[in-house]
Amino acid sequence: MKNGGSCLILGIESSCDETAASVVRDGREMLSNVIASQVDLHARYGGVVPEVASRKHVEKIQPVIAEALGEAGVGLDDLSAVAVTCGPGLLGSLLVGVSAAKALAMARRLPLLGVHHLEGHIYSNFLVEPGIRFPALCLIVSGGHSDLMVMEGHGLYRILGRTRDDAAGEAFDKAARAMGLGYPGGPAVDRAAAGGDPQAVPLPRALMDGGFDFSFSGLKTAVLRALAQPQPPSVPDLAASFQKAVVDVLTEKTERAARRTEIEHLLLCGGVAANRSLRAALAERAASLGIPLTVPPIALCTDNAAMIACAGYYRFVAGERHTLNLDTRANLPFPALEAV
Repeated sequence: MKNGGSCLILGIESSCDETAASVVRDGREMLSNVIASQVDLHARYGGVVPEVASRKHVEKIQPVIAEALGEAGVGLDDLSAVAVTCGPGLLGSLLVGVSAAKALAMARRLPLLGVHHLEGHIYSNFLVEPGIRFPALCLIVSGGHSDLMVMEGHGLYRILGRTRDDAAGEAFDKAARAMGLGYPGGPAVDRAAAGGDPQAVPLPRALMDGGFDFSFSGLKTAVLRALAQPQPPSVPDLAASFQKAVVDVLTEKTERAARRTEIEHLLLCGGVAANRSLRAALAERAASLGIPLTVPPIALCTDNAAMIACAGYYRFVAGERHTLNLDTRANLPFPALEAV
């Protein structure tokens, strides 16, 4: 370990439309967390344009890393390792971050650690509560993923359920676009729902027959049909009803999984974890179960590099290292992520 025995990990995240870098000490203390967002750039298109995102990452990656190091008050020679998101995500965007991490690792002879993006989201919780007890039940909800898994220990995962079609965040974006609320859809729907009646529009809750998989494609279609009616519901009512349908499914399946498995802790993470209704509803469910719930602050729910550095730390202390052959295969650093 460098720097007086502490472990400093530089995290790099570029899987979608945020260029991010962070320095984390000993997997717990964020010394910096710099994020260059492209939300305004992609909003005009109603979603992320991969080629545009990749070019912006190339422009921003070096300044963001320099800013993260400067904010942390450390230099490259103080680092113990470099951790980088290497999948899943947009291929061009991932290549920018992975290439930058490889260059730093090679030039400074630093250990290189590839981190699965979903594992990074899980570890955003450890930045809040390092003493999370295992086994822990994790609900990961983002633009591309809706997963329920049991974390048996660091690096040990057991999948209970996944989305079969649209992820929750994707459904938010598509529903928001249909309602004319703009991009990104999650915050837009959350704001519109605040003035609506969540019981006003009857909407489906799919796959509620006892399993743990998710499906939100039919819910999205139901929103389109509601808007096509001769007298469509108001946008606030439809937004509130849509949001409640998503939250109901996520929380019901999470509670069901918690009751059927031996768990000590409940974790919520991913971009949709920033949704206020979901956070409140899951807190109520956790309280009724008597299980502690950890949810990251909103700034750590969306894509960031601190979560990547944190996940990298636990792999680093376990002795894991990757070579410069590290690529962007989604399953490379997360081999235990398999369905059962």
